[in-house]
Amino acid sequence: MKDNWRISNRVAQIQESAIHEMTRLSKEVEDVAFLSWAKPTSDTPEHIKEGAISAIRDGLVGGYSPSSGLLELREEIVKKLKKYNNIEANPFQIIVTVGAVEGLSAAVMAVIEPGDEVIFPSPTYSTHIQEVVLASGKPVIVPLIEEEGFIWDIDAVRKAITPKTKAIMYASPSNPTGTVFSEKQLRQLADIALENNLMVITDEAYEYFVYDDKKHFCMGSIPEMKKNVISCFTFTKNYAMTGWRVGYLHADEEIIPHITKAHIPFAICAPVVSQYAALAALKGSQDCIKDFRDHYQKMRNLMCERLDKLDSIFEYQKPEGSYLMFPKILTEEGKDSTTFCKRLLKEARVSTTPGIAFGPTGEGHLRLSFCVSEDEINKAFDRMDKYFK
Repeated sequence: MKDNWRISNRVAQIQESAIHEMTRLSKEVEDVAFLSWAKPTSDTPEHIKEGAISAIRDGLVGGYSPSSGLLELREEIVKKLKKYNNIEANPFQIIVTVGAVEGLSAAVMAVIEPGDEVIFPSPTYSTHIQEVVLASGKPVIVPLIEEEGFIWDIDAVRKAITPKTKAIMYASPSNPTGTVFSEKQLRQLADIALENNLMVITDEAYEYFVYDDKKHFCMGSIPEMKKNVISCFTFTKNYAMTGWRVGYLHADEEIIPHITKAHIPFAICAPVVSQYAALAALKGSQDCIKDFRDHYQKMRNLMCERLDKLDSIFEYQKPEGSYLMFPKILTEEGKDSTTFCKRLLKEARVSTTPGIAFGPTGEGHLRLSFCVSEDEINKAFDRMDKYFK
């Protein structure tokens, strides 16, 4: 169109989010069984809400905090990183961010030059790719090995490296596959990063939600990787705080000022009321995390049981973490996942997310979220049972 001169190339090449598109379409259908958005249906725990209410009453939230976040909150984050992630840190290696997404965006802007290549697994979270495109970087896709549970193909990563490669970026547990990348594989990636002087940017949003005796391993805990890793975390998933928009990142003290340069024009600071809520989350009881994890594991098992009864339509790798799974569609119609999901919404009133939204090897799949109630899962699968039979 002639009006395209007004739009930057880096934004024009970004496709609209299939996740949000399915949400929009779902609102046009009455009584939808909603499995398409990775948003906890649980409410934020009471002690966290009370922390925010107290800060409001005490007049603490009306102004900006330091750009890096409240010092008391960063001190509590340091304790958490040591206890749960085996990361030695100090408050000056922490930036409190607007969720993990803004922290990841600021990290990418601080690290990536125009034309730099960033290696991603595929399937992967599409927002990560968009962050690199907005920084005028080039995403390089390395397919995961689906048959082995969507694990990294380490040899393929090595082959993907060129003189322009600057970073590797991933989430573990993974969105959309639910894979928990093993310590062995992440140490192999770390060796590759050190050999080639690469940065690694990690999204640890689902760190607490791992199942079946799997362990979440943080590459930031490897001492040799101190200068090469930016680790991004969030309160969103752990404490059912999606709307509060608060997270944090950890990086080497030398790079933090440069990430802050990007963080300030993006956000100035994270919402101060949300920082006080996050402080209450860290200082209060952690039983809510266990409760959420137990619920998600139960819902994962239920979803797997229901998928087993549709084995002529779907096959799947059982997710080891997160609250997401990524079944392959076995029917001919499933080769176009967007059309498949739109028909499922319109004709069966079940909202899912097309796999193509998560990279080229995501085509032929769909993403399902099990961070919902048992009734919601059963309603969705009762409708799919009827629809496919």
